[in-house]
Amino acid sequence: MSSSLAAALAPTLSAQPPWPDEGAAGWAARARGALAEAPDPFAAAASLGARADRVAYAFAGGYQAALWALVPGRDRARLAALCVTEAGGGHPRAIEARADAGRLTGEKTYVTLGALAEDLYVLAREGESDGRPRLGLYVVDPTADGVVVAPGPSAPFVPEIDHATLRLDGARGSRLEGDGWSDYARPFRTVEDVHVHGALLAHLLALGAREGWERPARERGLALLAALASLAAADPAAPTTHLALAGALDATRGLVETLERCPWPDEARARWDRDRRILEVAASARGARVEAAWTREAKAP
Repeated sequence: MSSSLAAALAPTLSAQPPWPDEGAAGWAARARGALAEAPDPFAAAASLGARADRVAYAFAGGYQAALWALVPGRDRARLAALCVTEAGGGHPRAIEARADAGRLTGEKTYVTLGALAEDLYVLAREGESDGRPRLGLYVVDPTADGVVVAPGPSAPFVPEIDHATLRLDGARGSRLEGDGWSDYARPFRTVEDVHVHGALLAHLLALGAREGWERPARERGLALLAALASLAAADPAAPTTHLALAGALDATRGLVETLERCPWPDEARARWDRDRRILEVAASARGARVEAAWTREAKAP
């Protein structure tokens, strides 16, 4: 077993207690240290999931690990947020935020963990090429002039996770190399699925270690976590990655049904019943991605 895989699996076998509930800011302070110490993004996702006392912070840990995987050279101890969605959605043609000589203007309507972020990764339009929008990804300091981060809509599940709005008025940004859509925004959907589901699975397995859940179910969970660790190293644009990920997520849903029949602490059970819907977020987008992957495979030589 590689040291990286061992680092991902080990926290789920320990009966170590989760971090205490210190609110989102308290979680963020601990998460920075865990991210800095982890050997790779997936191990960070598993570690943060295992130490979370609730689904919301497991999700947040997976999200931060995914951003590290998306931008490998970034300072991973700084919390970040990807800012894509606007009033018209998150499709390339819906992006109206503009970049002009490194200055950004526009609005983003749904920025996950925006209030905690120290780096904002903003997708912005730079013009058009062959009738299509040309997009770049810019890193923006949320405390800079021309940047306003405000509370956004709340959700009925994982309420501890904020979703902010972002307004930019000539804010200075530093452009990342590559195409903002094909190199960052589009692959992030897959990268996020892998790391967030890894964190959520680690969260459940760590709870099972503390509660003494049956070993066969925990072993299935370890096998799925190892599969997700392998997918974390795969090309997020490859159709085979999408197909294998679809199978892993389907197996995870089946395992979750088994784990839900195990004994839970009352408070943890109540939070899980409220928050389990997070597993179905973006289900339609995943379905479309899988159909497109099968189509591409059918056309491959």
